[in-house]
Amino acid sequence: MKIVIVDDDEAMRNLLRAICEGEEHKVVAQFPDGRGLLDFVRNERPDVVCLDYELPGKNGFELLAEMDVTANQVAVVMITGSSEPELQGHAADLGAAGFIQKPFQQAQIINELAQIEKARAIAARAASAPAEPTAPSPGTPAAGDKPPAAEATFAESSAVIPRSAVIVDDSGSIRLLLKGVLQEIGIKVIGLATSAEEGIEVVRKTRPALVCLDVNMPGMSGLDALPHIQAACPPTKIVMVTGNASRPVVQAAIAGGAIGYFLKPIRPALVEEFMRKLLKR
Repeated sequence: MKIVIVDDDEAMRNLLRAICEGEEHKVVAQFPDGRGLLDFVRNERPDVVCLDYELPGKNGFELLAEMDVTANQVAVVMITGSSEPELQGHAADLGAAGFIQKPFQQAQIINELAQIEKARAIAARAASAPAEPTAPSPGTPAAGDKPPAAEATFAESSAVIPRSAVIVDDSGSIRLLLKGVLQEIGIKVIGLATSAEEGIEVVRKTRPALVCLDVNMPGMSGLDALPHIQAACPPTKIVMVTGNASRPVVQAAIAGGAIGYFLKPIRPALVEEFMRKLLKR
């Protein structure tokens, strides 16, 4: 992968460069602060930016907020020496694909890069896959197509489309990654929504078996959308997607009817494990 390193400490830049190049990645640029970083990302399209939080001028979060990670198809690994507990969740909600706390072990950097490489491969397969046809109404086969009796019975009794999902998230990269992960384990993604309001309508029209619902979105939050999605399709199972796993958020999600949650940054293996267990129930 092509990697950019941003850190005001030259020794740290050199260490990160050595680790990245030791894993056969290419370090294409190094910056001591954010000056010139955004233009470089837009023009050169690196795969990964290792971004220090505490920088002269704009800090890492400010730069991350200005960096359109979806449009530029870049994964950001936030690196910080701060021990503030809310930083990791905030970084994830801003779109960070990884989070490392200083001092770190070399294996942590290697693992983050490996996770990002896997996620990028899954998202790329999802992006290149042919578009799925619009899903029929539950229990209604497509013209000239007769589903197996057992599947038809299940669909009619549950009033949802078996092994189907809708993803509701304002991040295009998260939508694409989750779509890829779900499709690789046999769950058909029949709808994508960029806001809670849009998600409610998509669920009402498609009646999926599962909804992956982002907690933190502009306008209506995922927690506020929970009762509306349940009303739109009561049998649908709802899984929250969040960078903030604080007790109040988790309690609100469970109290609202969610069956669980995925933490950002999304780790494909953990999503796969959770979904396989859910499918066995």
